[in-house]
Amino acid sequence: MGPILFIILAALEIVLAVRACRSEKEKKQWRKERLIVRTAQVILVIVTMLVVGQKWRFVPILGLLAILLIVAGAKALIMRNKDDGMKKKSSAIVSCVLNIVLIALLLIPAFVFTGYNGLPVSGNHKIAETSAILIDRSRHDIFEQDRSFREVPVHIYYPADGSAKGCPLVVFSHGAFGYYQSNTSTYMELASNGYVVVALDHPHHAFFTKDTDGNTVIVDKDFMNTALSLGDITDAQEEYKIYTQWMELRVADMSFVLDELKAAVQSSTLDKSWFISGIDSDAISSVLGMIDISKIGVMGHSLGGATAVAIGRERSDVSAVIDIDGTMLSEYTGVIDNELEVRDEPYDVPVLEFVNWNSYSLLPEYRKEGKIYPNDVLIRNAAEGFSATLRDTRHMDFTDLPLLSPTLANLLGDMGSGDRSTEESMMIVNSLVLKFFNCYLKGEGTFTAQDIY
Repeated sequence: MGPILFIILAALEIVLAVRACRSEKEKKQWRKERLIVRTAQVILVIVTMLVVGQKWRFVPILGLLAILLIVAGAKALIMRNKDDGMKKKSSAIVSCVLNIVLIALLLIPAFVFTGYNGLPVSGNHKIAETSAILIDRSRHDIFEQDRSFREVPVHIYYPADGSAKGCPLVVFSHGAFGYYQSNTSTYMELASNGYVVVALDHPHHAFFTKDTDGNTVIVDKDFMNTALSLGDITDAQEEYKIYTQWMELRVADMSFVLDELKAAVQSSTLDKSWFISGIDSDAISSVLGMIDISKIGVMGHSLGGATAVAIGRERSDVSAVIDIDGTMLSEYTGVIDNELEVRDEPYDVPVLEFVNWNSYSLLPEYRKEGKIYPNDVLIRNAAEGFSATLRDTRHMDFTDLPLLSPTLANLLGDMGSGDRSTEESMMIVNSLVLKFFNCYLKGEGTFTAQDIY
């Protein structure tokens, strides 16, 4: 919709300039025509916002056009009785070019982001959302210089009707430079079927998030640089140290969130760890009354998937684990002869992993070189382990990002989006996620998965 809107708005600017250039008009007449054009442009943007998703994309251009309309209206009113000569062609052309450039710049969000407004859900529950920030007073945030406590934002998706009881709890961890909304369509699918889903942010690992002071916390530069340069590291000991540090931070975040949720459900109260805005307080209390803490699942994408797997090994209260296209870094236990050593032990929790087609195609060569892939070992050792690969997919096809912004996804190259429709991929992922959790958290039926979809 962004390109179409740009063409129409730019065309109106050109029409205004052409009419001024064909014959030098009186400024009074030109101001009237400009007022008509500005009014038409504002109406056009407002109508667009009413009919498309992601309305925020058009706020900048609406702001510009509203200002131009006010200026045009004020000048037309003030100068209505004055005869102030002819409108110069050069002035009209310069105004046209500058306005088109401004329109293009302010429509960048509409060019980059689509009107994506979620995928269809299969459940009958309407969905509500609320949020809070949990403050872990047992840990100082290693990224903060003031030794402030670690803060973990949580975003909760749940059945909105209030009648749902005994809902399984699913906690989600995003990937590196990710964001809690990375798999919103998955949360919605689960919540519509009677789950409470808690998507947490890992501050400084997340692309951005908010703290209790309302400040925006962006991804840590050193973390980003390290993650982007992993392929250049030849020292396995250094690599293992990096993985260990990442896992320690993230596992502590997720485990803390689980502990706080369980404590709040059991006591029906919120302790001082909970930082909640006034409008979310009642919603949080309502959600806690829905959760059955005997039915807990964890999942994550990429580095978040590795986090979920680690939680499943460490905690006895987790009944199901899903790793969405993540290397199971927590299964590395050390280094021998400059090769990462992989844990070869039973994994007692049912686990489902998703694999992108690009990685799947590279794994045979990796194995041929004698290297051990941790996911292979864990799935083999799991009491109930499943692996599902989706053809013609890449890493971000297991998130909503390509649906929200194909442009950003394509900038990620091999990590971005494959040839397959991301909508189709996510519908498959969401369906399997629901069936897996229905089996192992709700006790509904048996679960099976194809090797390749």
